[in-house]
Amino acid sequence: MRVFFDSEFTGLYQNAALISIGMVAENGKEFYAEFDDYDRPGAHKPDQWVEDNVIKKLTIKEDYLFHTLDNSSWKVKWNTQNIADALSRWFIMLYEESGGALEMWSDCLAYDWVLFCDMFGGAMHIPDCIYYIPMDICTLMKVKGVDPDISREEFVGMDGDKHNSLHDARVIRFCYNKLVKM
Repeated sequence: MRVFFDSEFTGLYQNAALISIGMVAENGKEFYAEFDDYDRPGAHKPDQWVEDNVIKKLTIKEDYLFHTLDNSSWKVKWNTQNIADALSRWFIMLYEESGGALEMWSDCLAYDWVLFCDMFGGAMHIPDCIYYIPMDICTLMKVKGVDPDISREEFVGMDGDKHNSLHDARVIRFCYNKLVKM
């Protein structure tokens, strides 16, 4: 099963910290988390652009773990370790439903993937149900003859709240679906 993900983080530099992460599985199930420890010691602090375009779009106001009875939607606000634990449970649920490794897809995923792996203690510690090679929608665009610098929302005809990680994960999923039909 494919899982489309996006994250927002404190900046494009070493020691950046996750601010939020959004996941949309191929079957439509969603996971959204906001980190309450992104300003921990050793992590770079968000700059003004991140404050204006990411942090102001956060929606969960206090520590929170919620999922629907059918597990179709999870929302979490917690520290990194608790989010990693909740996300691991979500991945296991998807793995059990699909019966195979989860294939991770993102967009310009260099920072997203490193920070994703760091959340679990490094690449050697990501959940076993995740295929270890991430896939990048930019590469698929290039292969299909689409300019990878195109606006993703325009490409799939969507509006929304860009730089919200769940919205961006949804857009990545729509991009993937459009590209494979080309």
